[in-house]
Amino acid sequence: MTRRVLRDAGILCAVLAVAAWVIWPREWRAGAGVMGGGALVGLSAWAIRGAVDTLIGRGGGGRARARVLVKFFTRHGILALAAYGMMVRLHLDPVGMLVGVSSLALAAGVEAIRRSQHVS
Repeated sequence: MTRRVLRDAGILCAVLAVAAWVIWPREWRAGAGVMGGGALVGLSAWAIRGAVDTLIGRGGGGRARARVLVKFFTRHGILALAAYGMMVRLHLDPVGMLVGVSSLALAAGVEAIRRSQHVS
């Protein structure tokens, strides 16, 4: 199920980026912002999944868990720096980035609707 949600998020992100380029053809930063936001949420999902898989897979002690949490927060710090770089240095549209980041939540909503239709 998570693979399907991630795949749908990628598809939604691409569709939203193309829509931004069609709606605002002279403002390429909006579509690029959507793609940048999609990249950020994809990396974030990868970091969260890696941390959860490691914590579930290991029955280790406090040191192993502490190491996983340090890696988790370090990865998200790097993501914050990447978002800063995209907005300040590359001048990508922040609203477009927000739309791209929202693609994962939209994909999760689509999956929830699919599941509810199968249950009924």
